[in-house]
Amino acid sequence: MTLEFQRSAEDQILEYSKKIDFYTSEYTVEILAQKIASGEYTVPAYQREFTWDDPRKSKFIESLVIGLPIPFVFFWQNDETGELEIVDGSQRLRTIEEYLNNRLVLNGLDRLDSLNDSRFNDLPLSRQRKIKNKSIRGIVLSENTDIESRIDLFERINTGSKVANSAEVRRGVLQGSFMNFIIKNANNEVFRRLAPVSDKQEKEREPEELVARFFAYSDGLDDYKDDVSPFIFRYIKKMNCVFEEQPKLEDEYNNRFEMMLRFIDSSFELGFRKTVGSKTTPRARFEAISVGSYLALKEKPDLKMTKELTSEILGSNEFKAEIRSDGANSIRRLEGRINFIRNALLEKA
Repeated sequence: MTLEFQRSAEDQILEYSKKIDFYTSEYTVEILAQKIASGEYTVPAYQREFTWDDPRKSKFIESLVIGLPIPFVFFWQNDETGELEIVDGSQRLRTIEEYLNNRLVLNGLDRLDSLNDSRFNDLPLSRQRKIKNKSIRGIVLSENTDIESRIDLFERINTGSKVANSAEVRRGVLQGSFMNFIIKNANNEVFRRLAPVSDKQEKEREPEELVARFFAYSDGLDDYKDDVSPFIFRYIKKMNCVFEEQPKLEDEYNNRFEMMLRFIDSSFELGFRKTVGSKTTPRARFEAISVGSYLALKEKPDLKMTKELTSEILGSNEFKAEIRSDGANSIRRLEGRINFIRNALLEKA
């Protein structure tokens, strides 16, 4: 690798490392349960509601009781209130609190099957004390660790687990005028018809994800570093402030979205779908068609296109190559598929 690469990599590592400052501490199970019950340990909005079922809660308690290693719990120290925000581990801590306060009846246990159908208070007092005195190690992030870094940590730890996705995270922590604007447009009837999603995607707020990508990408990719979620997070955070300062901008952005939808509706046979019967909308396809069309309309507002011509564009081998999945989110691939549609529309106009 070149010296320039090494310097760039080192600068990036040092810059991100500055955002993470922490210390470790040990907490007894009893203290953890008390803090959760009193609300002193808070669960941030970007974490999913309590979703563990009783068998999973019981398995966790079984692991705790027999002394299996319990993963670290991550907190963030809010110096203004003195509270600790749970960055990762809320399911575990809430299960502990529920068990120690006798609201959890254990079931489905294999190793400790004698504990099935029992509560914490059913145990001998000596065993209750031993459980209460067990310790769990916590890592506390300082107040200098910003929200973006905390969410990044949460997502990295929970890769492959059932956790809040990017759209759910943003809805929780980026509440504001622009976030509300995205939610409103995600329910646009024309958009929903042109960009269908599955029931599972609906629950995961995929329509909001698509709308957020349209606005973020159509406003430019200068700050994009092959990092979709952080890029959109930064964009919405910035636009919340912009919309608060310039409320009239909402009309301009709304017109942008509706202009794009009208063009897609009249010019693309299948909307953003890949096939006639498709019930989902591929993200790369949506990005290319929506943003590419908007950029073409921005340059030529009176642009007209037949559905036969757009079907020819989308059916070309060149377009299929642009939206293939490998490396789809690199800046080169993202700009490539967007500009392909833009250029093709302008050339055939």
